[in-house]
Amino acid sequence: MDRPPLQVEVVSATRVVWSGEAVNVIARTVNGDIGILPGHEPLLALLVPSVVDIVTADGRSEAIVVDGGFISVDHGRVSLLSQHAQLGHEVGLEQARKDAAELEVLALNGNASDDQLHHLRLLQAQIKAGEKATGEQ
Repeated sequence: MDRPPLQVEVVSATRVVWSGEAVNVIARTVNGDIGILPGHEPLLALLVPSVVDIVTADGRSEAIVVDGGFISVDHGRVSLLSQHAQLGHEVGLEQARKDAAELEVLALNGNASDDQLHHLRLLQAQIKAGEKATGEQ
C-alpha cells in the first residue's frame, strides 16, 4: 500500500524557507543522521548545523542549510525549525569558502572560540548545500 507523501515545512526565524510534499527527508540530529519516510513514527529531535536533504514528491532534490534547531514528525507532517535556514542555491559559495578557510586556520591552531567553531560548522554546511545545488560536488 502506497502512503501519501510527507508534508514538509522548513521555517527560519524570518521566513518559510521551503514547503511542499516529499518522499524522503534526511536530517542530522545530535544523535546522528535520521531518514524520514512516509509513515514514520512521531519524533522530536534537536538538529545540529548541517544540510537537510529533501527528495520531493516529483523526484527533485533540495539541499537546505539549517543552523541547528528542531525537527518534528507527526502524522505525515515534518517541521524543521531553525534560527537560520537557507536553500542551497542561495548560498554565496565564494564568500562561504573564504570565511570557512579563515576559521579553519583558527580551529587548527586551537584559537577558535565556541561561537567561531559553531559558525565554521554552519559555513561547512552552506558550502555542501551550495555545491549540491550547483552540481559542484
